Amino acid sequence: MGIRRTEGSFEGEDGVHLFRRSWLPDAPDRVLLLVHGFAEHSGRYDHVGSWFAERGAAVHAYDHRGHGRSAGPRNYVRSFDDFLDDLSVLLETVKREHPGLPVTLIGHSMGGLISIAFVRERKPDIASLVTSGPALVLGPAMRGPRAWILKVLARLLPKILIDAGLPPDGLSRDPEVVRRYEADPLVDTRISPRLAVEMMRAIERSAGGGSEIDVPALLLHGGADPLCAASGSEALLQSLPPGAVPPSALHIYPGLLHEIFNEPEQEAIFEEMLGWLQGLSTAKPGGAVGAA
Repeated sequence: MGIRRTEGSFEGEDGVHLFRRSWLPDAPDRVLLLVHGFAEHSGRYDHVGSWFAERGAAVHAYDHRGHGRSAGPRNYVRSFDDFLDDLSVLLETVKREHPGLPVTLIGHSMGGLISIAFVRERKPDIASLVTSGPALVLGPAMRGPRAWILKVLARLLPKILIDAGLPPDGLSRDPEVVRRYEADPLVDTRISPRLAVEMMRAIERSAGGGSEIDVPALLLHGGADPLCAASGSEALLQSLPPGAVPPSALHIYPGLLHEIFNEPEQEAIFEEMLGWLQGLSTAKPGGAVGAA
């Protein structure tokens, strides 16, 4: 199947210029909207977009404000709601580009937190949600005394950039993935105190808040994830409404690290995601569809 790759831009509700990219098959049967994590950018998902586009999905992604090729102060946000606003703008654009096709949000890490908060609070018209290692439990770099320091700095020096304390070797067991991450000029692992505090607040209002998620959700997590503990995904699943599981499901992969889409087992994970999505499409109303 031929794939057309495109690049472009759109404006957030406040006029910030945001970069977007797409992987488009000739005749898509579904739409996937990728929401990347902190410090990275949409270009790191080329293998994900290509894999699903080759199997009939129109895949779209974008760089968060302050990330990658998008405008805005680096790794800074005035309010976490700005991320939700940006996602809302692109989601509506993508829906106009593919009228009638089911849309799935796929959020990784901070992008998983954004996607969960977006689904809970904005109630978008989408078919389903998939998360990969969502940031629902604070990592060591934002706990204890450092959390207090970040809250003070967020008031005094909100845009100053400090080391986020992310261990690159916690991303993947594949050393080439780590090497490319460290060499990527669009990856910036510093964080502003304001963004750190806004993430803390978003976690407080989203963690364990599955009762307000009204679409099927597939929660995926590396069992050895050192950045975002899998307990966050477990708590979210347990808080889903009665009767939501299945089709909603949780899969924790023993031994896998934070970026499960960049682990050696990535293709098996993609197959599971696609099978779950196809199961949703073919399920009868009230039927039970779930992941293994």
